[in-house]
Amino acid sequence: MRHSSQGRFRHQVQFLRRQFLQDGDLPFTDVLTEEAISQALATVTGWLDRIFSPLVTLWVFLGQVLSADHSCRAAVARLLAHRLSRGQRPCSAETGAYCQARQRLPETFFADVACSVGRSLDARVERGWLWKERRVYLFDGTTVTMPDTPENQEAYPQVYNQKPGLGFPIARIGAVISLACGAVLNLGFCRYAGKGQGEVSLLRRLWDVLRPGDVLLGDRLTANWATIVQLRERGVELVSRLNKAHRRADFRRGRRLGPDDHLVRWAKPTSIRSLNREAYHALPEFITVRETRIRVLQPGFRTREIVVVTTLLDPRQTTKEDLATLYRARWNNELDLRSLKSTMQMRELRCKTPELVRKEVWTHILAYNLIRTVMAQAADRHGVAPRSISFKGAMQTLEAFQPLLELRAAGNAAGRLALYHDLLDAISTHRVGDRPDRYEPRVKKRRRNHYGWLTKPRAEMKRKMAKGVTKN
Repeated sequence: MRHSSQGRFRHQVQFLRRQFLQDGDLPFTDVLTEEAISQALATVTGWLDRIFSPLVTLWVFLGQVLSADHSCRAAVARLLAHRLSRGQRPCSAETGAYCQARQRLPETFFADVACSVGRSLDARVERGWLWKERRVYLFDGTTVTMPDTPENQEAYPQVYNQKPGLGFPIARIGAVISLACGAVLNLGFCRYAGKGQGEVSLLRRLWDVLRPGDVLLGDRLTANWATIVQLRERGVELVSRLNKAHRRADFRRGRRLGPDDHLVRWAKPTSIRSLNREAYHALPEFITVRETRIRVLQPGFRTREIVVVTTLLDPRQTTKEDLATLYRARWNNELDLRSLKSTMQMRELRCKTPELVRKEVWTHILAYNLIRTVMAQAADRHGVAPRSISFKGAMQTLEAFQPLLELRAAGNAAGRLALYHDLLDAISTHRVGDRPDRYEPRVKKRRRNHYGWLTKPRAEMKRKMAKGVTKN
């Protein structure tokens, strides 16, 4: 990189960091570092000194996923206004150069920066935010859809029982999320259906981020024999719900620890499809797990009792009540995925090629982790837990402050720090309501305009409309 480009690069890094409160004497200001960005940029080749440099492209992409208007036109318009406000030469309002810049950047650039921010934030969480001084990580999967293009259909086919031309390409994603701060540490992407495309298969691709002593909190799909054994070999404990499709809990057997709480030995299955013969025979014949039945007494809840399966075997270190409280915290995983898909509008992606779709997802993850960093700063400043602050409230407040942050970016450090404190004070006021026993009917009240369903390919429907045939 030339000397002039080096200076411009450092200026762009500083501007990007200040947009997400990554300077001054605030906590967690070493999450998005120049070193981390430089390492991610090592995969970029042929970087020319142009308007849409990698960092400018990343900044515009972040603004695009954080804005309510996800269009490329609005994203380029924001860059045009930004350049004019700083007295720079205006760029073209056309979107072609921006779209080409996104295509030139490799997917690993977006993934490395997003994962680096998430892992750095998780590594620096306060001790009081941990569960019994242990790091707990959530894992779950969900699906996203994308535009119906031939490239997307080939990489991520639509559901098998939908007629061609009537459905949308669908992909499964799985994320490892920190319970303490909500940051996404790693994310996997695969087809919706097919061998090796399930949530457990995604977990096995992602669990390298887990370290000995960590606790994985998952749903009933993770409570299978092979997953438990492989996690124990890594020194990772599991807390999950019993998968009744494979096993039944019989509390008359095993070693009794208390009421509805016992240790039991699970025999190795006769076959494990994900393992070859040598790997299968290398596994032990039995594993010891703990099963705890938790009764739900709250009126209105659909589930009356659940059986929690865990490898935390000592009832003195982890009581039955501890397991019940921890498993209830798994609901945060659903809320985190809702924040990504609904609040950040990641449910329906916009890019028209598989590679750009994955880049779009990684940019959402980076934006999500940066917002989680700002929430952690607000939580530390006011002595509360990050999970008690509203994600949507933090996102809305940060978006409202963005023009002011941009205006003060070149100002003095004291003025910027005062603005940061005002922003954090505003974010901390948006607290999640303490409603642990809330329940609501799963129905909709507001009626929408009713239109029929598309039951034939759009091109065929348009041909019929042109002929004057309106019957579907």
